[in-house]
Amino acid sequence: MEIDRRTVVTALAAALAAPLVPALSFAAQPHPGRARNVVLVHGLFVDGSSWADVIGPLQSRGLNVTSVQNPLTTLPEAVDACRRVLARQEGPTVLVGHSFSGMIVTEAGTAPNVSALVYVAARAPDAGEDYTALAKRFPAAPAAAGIVFDGEEGRLTEEAFLHDFAPDLPPEKARVLYAVQWPFRKELTMGKVSQAAWRTKPSFYAVSADDRVIDPRPQRFMAKRMGASTVELASSHVSPISHPDEVAKLILRAAGHDA
Repeated sequence: MEIDRRTVVTALAAALAAPLVPALSFAAQPHPGRARNVVLVHGLFVDGSSWADVIGPLQSRGLNVTSVQNPLTTLPEAVDACRRVLARQEGPTVLVGHSFSGMIVTEAGTAPNVSALVYVAARAPDAGEDYTALAKRFPAAPAAAGIVFDGEEGRLTEEAFLHDFAPDLPPEKARVLYAVQWPFRKELTMGKVSQAAWRTKPSFYAVSADDRVIDPRPQRFMAKRMGASTVELASSHVSPISHPDEVAKLILRAAGHDA
């Protein structure tokens, strides 16, 4: 049987033009290397609402954001609270810690869905390291003298809160934060991390250059030691409150959403 040449050519062209698999909607796929979630962990003397002004800019870029309510009791309990939140995240997650919660981020950040770590004026110890001994290698920060204890619970005096913890906030705002100050248990500050997530995860650090809680010098030392992508903010210790846009920008970089 003779086959018409034009029929064969037409059929072959149609076959080549047809897709081998159904077309994919790439717009619905997460961008490779981009995080879908951000988990924020607060430090001493505040609660999860201290991230309020950072959350909005992150949500506006389409990120799912959760602020952990750190119990401020013991390091294992605080790490467990963070891990429970991380377990609920679907996809790559940036884990962010402010102040003391750098300890929590360092331990809990080994979770497989954590794609990057962000330290904001935060502790960043190595595995098994005595952070108190590390801090003593640098000048003492003024705020430490303002911590008072009621039994096992520690808190800052009003004077230390206003002049050392949050001196770059309007006094009326700082007093509101002081009024809702969350006390911490003495045992919390005695814990050591058993692993250092920053040794295997991309890390970012926001140094507070005017910090009176954690001196800027140990902040720079820890950031350099971990090889973190670092920014310096002309801020007190409470940069998530006094410089929320700059902190959000760094988190967006860590999440791959800076473009």
